[in-house]
Amino acid sequence: MIRALLAALAVLFPGPAQAECRLALALALDISSSVNSYEYDIQLGGIVRALAAPDIREAILAVPGASVHVTVYEWSGYVQQDVIAPWTALDSPADIDALAARLATHRRIYSDFPTAIGKALDYGRTLFDLLPVACTRRVIDISGDGVNNDGNGPGVIQESGRLAGITVNALVIKGAIPDPEAYYRDHVIHGPGAFLIVARNGFEDYPELIRGKLLRELAPQLFIGALEAER
Repeated sequence: MIRALLAALAVLFPGPAQAECRLALALALDISSSVNSYEYDIQLGGIVRALAAPDIREAILAVPGASVHVTVYEWSGYVQQDVIAPWTALDSPADIDALAARLATHRRIYSDFPTAIGKALDYGRTLFDLLPVACTRRVIDISGDGVNNDGNGPGVIQESGRLAGITVNALVIKGAIPDPEAYYRDHVIHGPGAFLIVARNGFEDYPELIRGKLLRELAPQLFIGALEAER
């Protein structure tokens, strides 16, 4: 059902006819010192579980010949950004399984550095230069539980124009002081159709919300709307 709907939408709202890739999605995971090992496992495990969900898999494979490319990276302080899964074309169930398996065996690299959101976005922006094909949409999906406290904030990166053509969506985890929700809404999400989802019960909400967030990002973009905040 989902595949049929997305395929129909792709016909009604097509990207460039020659596009081999309809979406390049960079998943950016917060591993700053405020994220403990339990919360980290929920965050990474939530993505692994999402990739196993039938509706996510159907959405990924919905448009034959126009693949979804995904990369996953971790970020914390100003110089702590690392790719844990390079760009992967998800053209088959086996491709999705391989990405999930890679993430499931990954072990956290850093645990005691601050929160450099501006640098995390700038790093994610550079990853799109490594794509093997041109993609119709480029999205950074960033998760975080605190405001920027190391280096330039995301506003500096946005104002520089370095995020041109890139949409930044966010999943913000409530609980920190100052409250990160308003900060992410006002300073982090960016670009056409950008949106914010809020985990109001901490990281426990993450697995459910990341699944819904991925479904929304995988759907064809129907319109360019205002920046949004949800839940």
